[in-house]
Parts: sequence; C-alpha cells; structure tokens
Amino acid sequence: MLKLNQKYIELVNNEEKELIDIFSEIDNNTFNNSKKVLDAFHKYNISENDLNGTTGYGYNDIGRDKIESIFAYILDTEDALVRTQIISGSHAISTALFAILRPNDTLLTITGTPYDTLHEVIGIKPNNSSLMSYNINYKEIDLKDNDFDYDKIKEKIENNNIKMIHIQRSRGYSLRDSLDVNKVNKVISFIKNINKDIIIFVDNCYCEFVETINPKADLIAGSLIKNLGGGIARNGGYIAGKKELIELCAERLNVVGEGKEVGPSGSANREFLQGLYLSPSVVSSALKTAILTSKVLETLGFKVSPRYNEHRADIVELIYFNNREQMIKYAEGIQHSGAIDANVNPIPSPMPGYTDEIIMASSSFIQGSSIEISCDGPLREPFVIYEQGALTYEYGKISCKSVTALICTKF
Repeated sequence: MLKLNQKYIELVNNEEKELIDIFSEIDNNTFNNSKKVLDAFHKYNISENDLNGTTGYGYNDIGRDKIESIFAYILDTEDALVRTQIISGSHAISTALFAILRPNDTLLTITGTPYDTLHEVIGIKPNNSSLMSYNINYKEIDLKDNDFDYDKIKEKIENNNIKMIHIQRSRGYSLRDSLDVNKVNKVISFIKNINKDIIIFVDNCYCEFVETINPKADLIAGSLIKNLGGGIARNGGYIAGKKELIELCAERLNVVGEGKEVGPSGSANREFLQGLYLSPSVVSSALKTAILTSKVLETLGFKVSPRYNEHRADIVELIYFNNREQMIKYAEGIQHSGAIDANVNPIPSPMPGYTDEIIMASSSFIQGSSIEISCDGPLREPFVIYEQGALTYEYGKISCKSVTALICTKF
C-alpha cells in the first residue's frame, strides 16, 4: 500500500489553496471544450450502432467515418484520418511527411530540431528509409527567445523551394517553451502572406484541449494514447487538415487508390468515441496535476518549467534535478504511485528511436500512455524529467504527495 507522509500531505494541501483561480480558468475551458465535443456527437447523430466496428477490409464502416467527421469538426479542419493502424504520434507525423513530400522537395522545421523519434524519419540520424534517402531536403530554424525567428523564416522561404513547414508545438526533449495556438497561428499567417502554397504541418501532440482554439494549419497530427484518447483508446492516432491532403495521407497509410475507404476499426469505435467524450475532463485533470506539481516542487527549491502561474500550451511539466540518481528516484516515485506495475522500479534503458538511455515511469493501463500519470526523460545533462498526465486530478494529487515525500527524504 502507498504510504503518505503527513508533513507532505499538509504541504501539498496548503499549496493547492493558492491555485483556486488558475483551476477555475481551466474549468471554464473544460466546459467549452466539452460542449464542442457534445455538439459534434449531436451534429453527426452518433447512435449505438456507430459503436460497432468492422473487420477485414473495413468497408462501409459508418462509425469510423463519423468519428473522422467528429475529429475534423473538433479540430476545425475539412477532414480527418483517425485510425487504429496509426500506432503513435510519430507514426502519424511520419505518415503525413511521406504522403506529401516528393524527391527534391524541401521540408523546413521552424521550431528547432524535432523530437528524437523523428530523427531517423527525416534522416538527421542516417537511415536508409528516411526522407533524405529519397532525396528530400531538410532545413531547420531554431526558435528565438521562445518565439519564431521571423527574419530567418522569411529568408529561408524566399531563397529556397520550400514545400512544407513543420511546427512542433510541444517541447519534446528540449528545454524551450511549448507554443500556444495564438503564437502558432501568427506565424502561419506570416508564412502564408509570403507564399500561400507552402503546406503548414503542426505536430499537435500533448496540446489538444489545453486551449479552446486550434492551429489554422493545412495539416495537424497527434496520438490517441495522449489527450484526445481520454485514457480509454488503447492505441491509434489522427491526422486532420485539408481534404486533398488527408486523402494523400490515407493512401500512404493504407493503399493507393483505396485511401480512406479501407481500414477496419475492429473494436476501436467505442473506445475512440468514449475516450474523446471524456478527454476534455481528463486533459483538465492532467493540467491541474502539472500545475500542482510545479507549485509544490518550486516551493521545495526545484527548478520547474512552466512555473505554476505561467501560461500553458500542453500538459507537460519539466523538472530539473541535480544528478542522475535523483532523476531516477523521482521516476521510481511516479511508478510506485500509479495503479499498474506499481511494485516495480523503472530502469534506464535504450529505446528504439532514441540516442540516449531513457528512464520512463508509466504505471498505466495503456502501454506508453502519456495522458495517464507518467514521466520520462533521457539520461543526459542537464538531468531533466518530463512529467505528464493523470486520468483524474485526485490520482494526480496522490501521486504528487507521494513522490514529493520520496524525493525530499532521499536527497
């Protein structure tokens, strides 16, 4: 059984009292996002039959088609591809990149080097199946003071044949801030005024329903074992955007000439719909947990980002540690405060797609789910862990009380 230290119970409870106004704002956003989800269910007349899936080729999957219409509505796009066959956010992004880009095209990322799992996809780390291996060019521009470098973006666009611009909203394993929707939409408008034909692609992972508005991009992508799966979806991902681009993505994912018409949903329709229905509240719980964790750890002298009272664009909290051992101990605390495999210790290990050893605590019902309370990070300096998730705020608060006591009594 999980033992909680009375000293740290009282500390967390006292810190929580200072968060009432911040939590109230989150509750308002959750209400508005929930209303939008419900409106989508009503608009497309979701019925009990839509909860059932298909097998084999997946022809005439009415529930799947309605789910894709709902995602397009919620994300303010023309169309969407929402499939169990997309296994992760990185897979969704990779599918879109290979669907759109052709030999001699140029991909430009304007948020610095993307997340580790995309390095081999692009060819930053050599791979014979990468974009670069197909003679697709790659260029990148770093952020400038946690904002876009407009001068360099303009220069790159005017002096290069750019086909697609990639924007990663969440920080990944970098130390920069995540990017809110207003900031993203401002740079999209700037780019389109220079060249309206450039395709803007936004990696939306960890960001859905944190705010009440969406990026005005040509394509956006994400994972269903993160925000929009609500902790219910067992796997899956989405790509949403312009109709003609979504069809290209469907043909890349499935087969040329059949596109969105195929792809069985199996038993996933019920999970996708129920997970989406719950997701505004689940994202709210994850946000509140991140803010409480930030407030408590900052009070105890830890460096955190974002600070508890700073604007947030995703559900991720970054925590700095003094050394490798302290970082590992924190991950152990997160693992022990969860529901599944709470009796085991996470061990730093190599993982596919990553250069460094990764420590990962995920005491979750869904393998790798980061909308459930979890944390992870590469074992390299500076020693930083990325914490996210909580299916309910109460479980998140229990975890905060437990891990705070552990990290403070051990070090």
